[in-house]
Amino acid sequence: MPQDAMTAYLSLGSNIGDRVANIRACIARLISVGQVSKVSSFYETEPMELREQPWFVNCVVEFETQLSPEGLLSAIQRIEAELGRTREVPKGPRTIDIDILLLGSVVVEESHLQIPHPAMHKRRFVLEPLTEIAPEALHPVLKRTARELRKHLSAEGGTVRRLVIK
Repeated sequence: MPQDAMTAYLSLGSNIGDRVANIRACIARLISVGQVSKVSSFYETEPMELREQPWFVNCVVEFETQLSPEGLLSAIQRIEAELGRTREVPKGPRTIDIDILLLGSVVVEESHLQIPHPAMHKRRFVLEPLTEIAPEALHPVLKRTARELRKHLSAEGGTVRRLVIK
């Protein structure tokens, strides 16, 4: 018996090749595992942990899915692989990166999967696009909305510039 659909927020990023095309291809593939209901603007963002690499293009999608947290993780890892994602260098350059930010009010704390994303509240490249499409999305652990998290973000949250794409 399928479970009810939940709203997930996914962060998409790319810093290899045609970054915008990579993200668009990712969004197109997400349709195979759920329904994309909103897509934020695209943002150019500086790398955070491993700084010596090309800047990223990031966005956030609102996504309706009936998949379990494990099922969603498996599906997005498959999409990453289809789009050429390799994992030679931790936090290194990648054609596509898909992070589960929120999945309804679900909290998962496993070694291979943490929901909500454990660093989302520290990352401007996540909070700017998330606030754009879902300012009232609630972090189920911190009990703050996306808008509140962005407002309290430190200066170390990273440089983020909205792209104008024709």
